[in-house]
Amino acid sequence: MSEPPLFVLDADVFISAKNAYYAFAICPGFWKAVLRAHRQDRARSLDRIRNELLAGRKEEDLVQWVKNDVPEAFFLDSNAGDVSSAYADIMLWVQRNPQYFDRAKAKFATEADGWLVAYSMVHGTVVVTNEGPQPQSKGRILLPDVCNQFGVIYKNTFVMLRELEAQLDLVGVG
Repeated sequence: MSEPPLFVLDADVFISAKNAYYAFAICPGFWKAVLRAHRQDRARSLDRIRNELLAGRKEEDLVQWVKNDVPEAFFLDSNAGDVSSAYADIMLWVQRNPQYFDRAKAKFATEADGWLVAYSMVHGTVVVTNEGPQPQSKGRILLPDVCNQFGVIYKNTFVMLRELEAQLDLVGVG
């Protein structure tokens, strides 16, 4: 039997969760499940995602969670030479792709998405994102489309939770 995959989470997984059905006050079990998966070496993210998450307001729940509850080891180093080389390949493909508008290419270059794909290319991890593929998009370069281009597996949050066998039970309800 093969080893279960390591999930590498995109910023939108955390941001969408805190803004919607897994808000800290509504579903603390989601956040505990992510940390449990990390302790089992099943879920991580990248240092560049950490920077994006910490760019929020200091008093925001998500910023506080990252600062106070998430171990530093949760965020993988994306600066290794092999990852940087894979990232350069991704950016070359993006820049040379006539499908995308220049503003989409410029925005993609400022985000961590390319680094997630590069890390997963090198290390065989699974990208977790809530984005869906839109291969005909011109105005936005979406993470699943880049994953597909480079042979990287991606899944959404719900699939990850199922594969982690996470259970977000209510406690104290009788």
